[in-house]
Amino acid sequence: MSKPPPKPRTAATRALIDRLRRICLALPGVTEKEAWGEPTWRIGGKIFAMCDTYHHGSPHLSVHLAAPPGAQAQLIEAEPARFFRPPYTGGRGWIAVILDTDPSWDMVASLVATACDAIASAPRRSPRR
Repeated sequence: MSKPPPKPRTAATRALIDRLRRICLALPGVTEKEAWGEPTWRIGGKIFAMCDTYHHGSPHLSVHLAAPPGAQAQLIEAEPARFFRPPYTGGRGWIAVILDTDPSWDMVASLVATACDAIASAPRRSPRR
């Protein structure tokens, strides 16, 4: 399987990803692994956060985060310019947070911690057969 080509990133985009990286890696037990050409952060081997660098023509840099039940709808309704339902994981309740329009980084850190806790405490799914 071939690795996707590196994504073109500006200095500003790299700085935002680095800021997100520091937030994620400050949590105990968190590791980073590249997947689909993007940094992802994991707890216990399970992804709880993944970067989205203008994927499929998206107009924004965002982070996709696991979220507790009901949080996705509440966040999108409260602030649709900041949050959206991400492709692929949105059907499982994940939330996307736009990062390149000056977010509250305290809010981002809180959502990252919540995502990490949600995945860390989720029961393991049985392997597919």
